[in-house]
Amino acid sequence: MTKQSKRMQSLQKKAPGSQALPLNEAVSMLKTFNTTKFDQSVEIAMRLGVDPKQADQIVRGSIVLPHGIGRTLRVVVFAKDDKATEAVEAGADEVGGEELAARIKDGWLDFDVCIAAPDMMGLVGPLGRVLGPRGLMPSPRAGTVTPEVGKVVKEYKAGKVEFRNDAGGIVHAVVGKLSFDDAKLVENIRAFMSHISGMRPNAVKGQYIKGIAISATMSPSVRVLAA
Repeated sequence: MTKQSKRMQSLQKKAPGSQALPLNEAVSMLKTFNTTKFDQSVEIAMRLGVDPKQADQIVRGSIVLPHGIGRTLRVVVFAKDDKATEAVEAGADEVGGEELAARIKDGWLDFDVCIAAPDMMGLVGPLGRVLGPRGLMPSPRAGTVTPEVGKVVKEYKAGKVEFRNDAGGIVHAVVGKLSFDDAKLVENIRAFMSHISGMRPNAVKGQYIKGIAISATMSPSVRVLAA
């Protein structure tokens, strides 16, 4: 069992434990955990009443948060001709075809998002073994296989985040930085919660949202009352 640092032990004493707080209070509590020298990321975890083994109960998608996530994502795009120009003008960090595929196949993965125009999927498909395990494989369902490459590049540069429930039925996402003021964090978190609430699969029976918690990179979690 990993031994907790004195800092974490001290923060755990301040945390409300299993008590769920209204979102505003939860954010205020989380902000008191800002005792590191770096700007911690804020994450949300939502435990859903889905069966992750059933394809019709997977909760997956993306959202552009109102105030971004506090960092600029590195975006690569598979596109050619006019679509390649469109991606470059939108701010993509790397745009290419066969040469870009070869770099990735050789192990280059210095990026956060991979976008592909539909006519490039024949080239991108074989990269699934490399990109898939790292959550970087372009997907129509996630909106990263699209003819509107310029629009999607701009969205990710503005703070778009992807999500997918894990094997335990939990959706995780970064929703900002601890340096954000309370109002911006609340708005980002509320937007994410509302988005997931609206994605309830038809096959889900009973309670859909079973628990919500927010945390920072190096902090205890704080439970949030579902709206």
